[in-house]
Amino acid sequence: MRDTEMSGKRTGSRSSRLSIVIALSASALLSVVGPAHAAPAKDPLPADIPDYQAALDAVKSTSVRDAVCRFLRTPVPSGSAGEPVQTIPDTAEPCRDLPVFTIKDPLARNEIAPGFVAGTAKPLPTEAVKLTQLVSSLSTTVNGRTATVMLAPTQGGGWHLAAIRDGDSDAVYAGKATLGTLVFTEPQIRGWYQLKLTTVEPLNDQARQGLGGQASVSLSDYQKLVKARYADKLPGSEYDTNGYSSGYGTPSKADDATSSALLLAGGSSAALALACGAAVLRRRRRASTG
Repeated sequence: MRDTEMSGKRTGSRSSRLSIVIALSASALLSVVGPAHAAPAKDPLPADIPDYQAALDAVKSTSVRDAVCRFLRTPVPSGSAGEPVQTIPDTAEPCRDLPVFTIKDPLARNEIAPGFVAGTAKPLPTEAVKLTQLVSSLSTTVNGRTATVMLAPTQGGGWHLAAIRDGDSDAVYAGKATLGTLVFTEPQIRGWYQLKLTTVEPLNDQARQGLGGQASVSLSDYQKLVKARYADKLPGSEYDTNGYSSGYGTPSKADDATSSALLLAGGSSAALALACGAAVLRRRRRASTG
């Protein structure tokens, strides 16, 4: 009962915040994400990100910094099929002898919402996307590598380290949000989009392909596109219960690329897990044509 009440409060709080944002200014209708450049802790905290101070505390903590250092000390996997999972050993001073770096303030990582994909939600900015994670990049490259710290919401409030990923594209795209615009991802095809009022514009090649090469589409038309792509592949569907992940990729250059390495944090040590995106996408395509 307590969990239900807490869930209801958090849902109501988010709806209230979004309603306030919309009421404040028509020109800033979509300012429901963090600022393009994360604000220092002394500035007003983003109202759209719950428990943002907890997120700041997390990325500035010694434990998260140590986890990043261990990640950066681990060789990048080659991406070969069947490559064993690498274990990152605990060390007393994981950041010793590494170049000095800081972890930037977290930014909102928004994704298309299941209800929007299913067509049960209206094509409105407040219904189209949901905040799923926070992402932070490093202030500089370390030994030629960039990395992204990914935070997930903690049950009951707050944020915790969910993963550390090679590269910083998520944070770069999330940082393109400005006053009056919303940035979100269609993770199934690694597409990134910017939503201006009710117009969807692509930010990368995968997104442009997802829009069929169009420079922009209405939010309503975008909903039709993603509904056609994923509505019958959502969690709980036959596609999902047959052992496939929800969603699928349209043919693109990304199909033959291997996903970046992912550090799954947990306990006193962590495992470096490699997700072979190309193999999964090829398996999906064969299944859909077989």
